[in-house]
Amino acid sequence: MISNLQDLLATAAERPAKRLVAAYANDSHTIKACADAVERGIVTATLVGDKTTITDICRAENIDPSKFEIEDEKGDMESVAAAVSLVASGKGDILMKGLVSTDKYMRGILSKDMGLVPPKGILSHVSVIDLPSMDRLLTVSDVAVIPAPDLNAKKAMIGYCAKVAARLGCTSPKVALIAPSEQVLPAIPSSAEAAILSKMGDRGQLPGGGVVDGPLALDVAIDPESARIKKLAGPVAGNADCLIFPNIESANVFFKSCTKLAGAEVAAIVVGAKVPCVLTSRGDSETTKLCSIALAALMA
Repeated sequence: MISNLQDLLATAAERPAKRLVAAYANDSHTIKACADAVERGIVTATLVGDKTTITDICRAENIDPSKFEIEDEKGDMESVAAAVSLVASGKGDILMKGLVSTDKYMRGILSKDMGLVPPKGILSHVSVIDLPSMDRLLTVSDVAVIPAPDLNAKKAMIGYCAKVAARLGCTSPKVALIAPSEQVLPAIPSSAEAAILSKMGDRGQLPGGGVVDGPLALDVAIDPESARIKKLAGPVAGNADCLIFPNIESANVFFKSCTKLAGAEVAAIVVGAKVPCVLTSRGDSETTKLCSIALAALMA
């Protein structure tokens, strides 16, 4: 069982190295994270971007640029297209976002010409959150890609989160469908949809396996004492491994509250494409980018 991100790094390093391609790797955090991942044996790395900028950053950070393959592309969109093309042609197992905006990165992944996304495929963002106050990792969706997921998208999100949690060692992931209350309130869409999805889970109609329950308020989902006080029984209440949020606003606020107020470390990828795609903020730390590479390597 992988219970923290240091365990994740160690587990990824024990496996055969995956081939990573970084799109527009023109920033020190991306380059340093890739260098660290290469040194740990997690990946081999191809950096796509302005070669002069990349080599200058390597010198400034005392990194030997020869440990990478460097593909020279001047612009951000050109770098994304070249990186996606390399992965689509079988020359990479993982795609990574560098110093490029999320919308441009996602546009490259979604390009029909490249074929990274299967027909009718649903892309979703999965975060793995390591909170100092918890004895396990939380797998969370969707903080960055799907603004207002419908029932079909939430089915996919449940499957993706359960699959990631299973790779982290959860034999039967416990998935909580988050809503404002654990009461089924038909007037609140998140509550009604959670009730439907929970019943679908009972009948084996959801992907990914595991146990699905909802609606559950956040406190009841992750805090055993809250679940006890509110007299909620079952395997998920108080012990959730996965949290499915009703929309991007609630998920993003939870994610940033964890990182900025509670000292959490995170790893984050986009799933649903033919390869895992590392998606972190351009301002995220080297540690976040490194852990996200390790998570992608585990999923590749």
